[in-house]
Amino acid sequence: MDGIPIALGYFAVAFTLGITAKNSGLTALQTFIATALTNASAGGYAGFRAIAENVSYLDMALTILVVNIRYFLMSCALSQKLSPKTPLLHRLFIGFDLTDEIFGISMAVKGNLCPYYNYGAMTVTIPSWATGAALGVIIGNVLPHSIVNALSVGIYGMFLAIIIPPAKQNKIIAGIVTVSFALSFAFAKIPLFSGISSGIRIMILTVAIGFVAAILFPVKEEETDE
Repeated sequence: MDGIPIALGYFAVAFTLGITAKNSGLTALQTFIATALTNASAGGYAGFRAIAENVSYLDMALTILVVNIRYFLMSCALSQKLSPKTPLLHRLFIGFDLTDEIFGISMAVKGNLCPYYNYGAMTVTIPSWATGAALGVIIGNVLPHSIVNALSVGIYGMFLAIIIPPAKQNKIIAGIVTVSFALSFAFAKIPLFSGISSGIRIMILTVAIGFVAAILFPVKEEETDE
């Protein structure tokens, strides 16, 4: 149930990714397989651009690593939600499809996270993402440019749907979210930081803001257990 709204958003956003894949020379089937195995928007765009530019495998791997480096932090945070008894195999499967949106709904779960909650979300989000990208290859270039642009902003609506409910319930979270928005905008505009890749900027901001928030607003151990 929690994964269905995300799947609908993925379907719309993946349309534009499919257009990028087609312009890079991929077929609908190739795009479907690639996006099913790599459920990441920024990483997918970077990968398809690398294919179009015929770069080496090493360059492609390093590019996608930098673009998706924020998932290291998400994995560290999400691992704290799992029971210490959770087998390694479950942890690997959860990590396979750790996206921003699935991370958001997983962190919102009360108490310890059951791996099957993530699997339930994956069963609808992965096929939706891959199908949307494949259809983007088939009919994406036929659609008017205004519609394609409208579909591409659907991802931001999902982000808002994830962060607004907890921000409304907790003033500290609301403040941290506001500070994050402001600093992210500033980093993108200040010449000293604007030249840094978006993946590295997100990594720096996440570590810095999370570190300061943990010091100023620590969560007591008994609250975590509850």
